[in-house]
Amino acid sequence: MSEWKKVKIGDICKIVKGTTGIASAEPGQYPLVVTAEERKTCSTYQFDCEAVCIPLVSSSGHGKKSLKNVHYQSGKFALGTILCAVIPNNPQELDARYLHQYLQFYKDIILVPLMKGAANVSLSMKDILAVEFPLPPIERQRELSNLFVSFQEKQKELSAEYEKQTDYAKLLRQNILQQAIEGKLTADWRNQNPVQKGNPDYDAEALFEQIQKGEVSPSLQPASQFSATPSAGDTPTTPPIEIPQTWKWVKLGNLGILSGGKRLPAGEAFSVKETNHIYIRIKDMKNDSVDLSDLKYISDKLAEKLKRYCIYKDELYITIAGTIGQVGIIPECLDGMNLTENSSKLKPFIIKNVFLKYFIKSEFIQSQFKNAVYGMALPKLALKRIASVSIPLPPLKEQEEIVNKVETLLAKVTTLENQIQDRKSLSDKLIFGIMKENLVEKNEK
Repeated sequence: MSEWKKVKIGDICKIVKGTTGIASAEPGQYPLVVTAEERKTCSTYQFDCEAVCIPLVSSSGHGKKSLKNVHYQSGKFALGTILCAVIPNNPQELDARYLHQYLQFYKDIILVPLMKGAANVSLSMKDILAVEFPLPPIERQRELSNLFVSFQEKQKELSAEYEKQTDYAKLLRQNILQQAIEGKLTADWRNQNPVQKGNPDYDAEALFEQIQKGEVSPSLQPASQFSATPSAGDTPTTPPIEIPQTWKWVKLGNLGILSGGKRLPAGEAFSVKETNHIYIRIKDMKNDSVDLSDLKYISDKLAEKLKRYCIYKDELYITIAGTIGQVGIIPECLDGMNLTENSSKLKPFIIKNVFLKYFIKSEFIQSQFKNAVYGMALPKLALKRIASVSIPLPPLKEQEEIVNKVETLLAKVTTLENQIQDRKSLSDKLIFGIMKENLVEKNEK
């Protein structure tokens, strides 16, 4: 058999820039190819053929080279102005579907390196014309096109199944937290550990009485705070969910000192570490803790002014603007750092912080947060509304048992999620390997 020859796109194709303004296009009966995978529609068409449509701008925006999609389109269609159509001169020599599959498969190796520009990164049609690719016989091109289409359909089916399994794992997580907040995870524990009146380890009423004292180190007192002393109506008359009779309904604000952060003027925080004063932003608050990969710092002078807004190790943060209700625990390495305005901090009285974190993450508490937000453009949650959220209170020893149960079950869910991801990665690699093997030119085998 002869080897597959290499040709330049410009030798056997013509290239035409799109003429349709994507934002101003009037919807209609014809597909409108845009940079995203999904098509829009247009009332007019520019082409009536088979073509490979290549975006001429970076998918990642400012300063970054990337292409998410190279498209194949046939029939009558419109094309956005930031794309070009590569059209085979002779369909009996080059199958457009084959060229599409090849360029899509190797886009990061062939097309992305050709992109230029410091700010507005783009791809020139002249450079596209100079791209070389292997040209097997037309029959083989069509065989490969059909093969790759079948692979892609199977990959979509597998991806949909993996996504379904991932969603199921998320539901499992929420179900575990919901069972925890309803006392279902520790039913056996309560049978073996009856209430001991006056002992906060085994009596929720006694624990709440101790919490009401609100004894906190003066160094941790914020500028403004909510009293830990319950006011009239603090306990719901009609509990929204059923909890064990040995537990007690309280308000979240009764369980600790709740206060907010401080938003800095633009330019006050910098990336280079010139001080040890870190400004914790909403984007840093991830995975039940704080992401340390992209911290911002503030000056000594500014840190002194914002001292009252510091958050300390083992305290909880709760986001209150934009993304509502994310909760996590401040690690020791960020003890005494300043907190952004769009989050609050909660210093628990006596209560186990990990236990409180899991309860706040439950759908029951999160739904109360969602119902209490205000503002359309940027949803917000006022501190007083956080303080008024209803939450069940078990005794201290049961809190420890709840944490143990929750963490054991969540670890199993994490194992399940890892297995799902491993299977997805394996199937992707298998399909990738098969496609690559079929695209290798004869002289490379």
